[in-house]
Amino acid sequence: MSRRNLSALIILLGCCAVSLRAQEKKASPPKRIAIRAGHLIDGKSDMPLDSVMIVIEDDKIVSVTPGGAPPAGVELIDLSKATVLPGFVDVHTHVLLNGDITVEDYDAQLLKESIPYRAILGARNARIALENGFTTIRDLETEGAMYADVDVKKAIKNGEVPGPRMQVATRAMTPTGMYPLLGYSWELKLPTGVQYVDGVEGARKAVREQVMYGADWIKYYSDRGYHFEADGMLHSMVNFTDDEAKAIVEEAHRLNRKVAAHAIGSDGIEAALRAGVDTIEHGDGLTEALMDEMVKKGTVWVPTVMVGAYVAPGRGGNGPKMVDLEKNAFQKALNHHVKIALGTDAGGSDWRELNEAREFQYYADYGMTPMEAIRTGTIRGAEVLGWGDKAGTIEPGKWADIVAVSGDPLKDIKELQRVKFVMKGGIVYKKESSSH
Repeated sequence: MSRRNLSALIILLGCCAVSLRAQEKKASPPKRIAIRAGHLIDGKSDMPLDSVMIVIEDDKIVSVTPGGAPPAGVELIDLSKATVLPGFVDVHTHVLLNGDITVEDYDAQLLKESIPYRAILGARNARIALENGFTTIRDLETEGAMYADVDVKKAIKNGEVPGPRMQVATRAMTPTGMYPLLGYSWELKLPTGVQYVDGVEGARKAVREQVMYGADWIKYYSDRGYHFEADGMLHSMVNFTDDEAKAIVEEAHRLNRKVAAHAIGSDGIEAALRAGVDTIEHGDGLTEALMDEMVKKGTVWVPTVMVGAYVAPGRGGNGPKMVDLEKNAFQKALNHHVKIALGTDAGGSDWRELNEAREFQYYADYGMTPMEAIRTGTIRGAEVLGWGDKAGTIEPGKWADIVAVSGDPLKDIKELQRVKFVMKGGIVYKKESSSH
């Protein structure tokens, strides 16, 4: 056989092998799982459903049938003594941060921990979130760890480490000198927790850069210097000029990205709303007039009550007063029909100390029904992320992101802090025997 004919034969055999592998892969049947749910809170119905059969193929839900029987030959997961819910969604986390009650806590992480080390802890924290039932998170900046959130997201997506689905905001933005690290000698070149951005063109460039490196969201700090004035309102110093803030939002929207604004005082919230942001983070100083503006614009509020209450005693000053102020704002926001999505600011506390699901309890304590609170951390969160058609409810066509608890969270919302079963994309990541 000539060399040319031999080469042709090798190529032909290689093509045949590839074709056979493709056919085998195509011919392999989808993995099918059935879940027998004793009680189902599906994220859309007003009342729980009893004795429901959920059938999953690969990573999707294909049927949800009250009183249904499992198809023949499928793996059956018996949760007949449990309450089954959609996987939780937390739209404000910091997996690269591990507590910043004091300035010293924050500075030590940026000064003494390398970005690779912080990324390792970030992967650990993502796993903690998943095991607590949060199958989806929006991570709102790396606090000095550059674009490491993109790496954690990629590792999870590629199956290298377990964790939630992630959307990430990378570095966040403030004007020069308006975010730590601050107060050190000018002779030292120190890391900063955010990207310093100045001027309209600088704002547009920063958005483009962050998107280039993998940002799904853009986050900026609308204010700082929170203080009470004679009118009793929580005021703040606005960071960006209106032109700069609008440039951030316009460029992000032009590149098909949404914008989250850290805005605590009424001045910072008002400035962020003028700029056209998509979500207001924290929002302690919300007034009724600002609430009406949010409703008019369709802006979503992410209150992050849990960590604010946790760090308040350690920060002193107006910290405890701001917690009470936010509680009052929350109750008024319910009456004004402001859209609220669950966000915890996890990372502001050590991930190992606080269960993110504590946020549900705060919302119920502040006036939501347990069902309303559950929706803030399921379907509403999914909608904020643009995944309302993929996540947030248990129905055909959605991702098989499913959690279960032993008791009834509509009677005791604290049950959500005791998740016994976690599935993400049809894969079981947690299954404790007490759940069935």
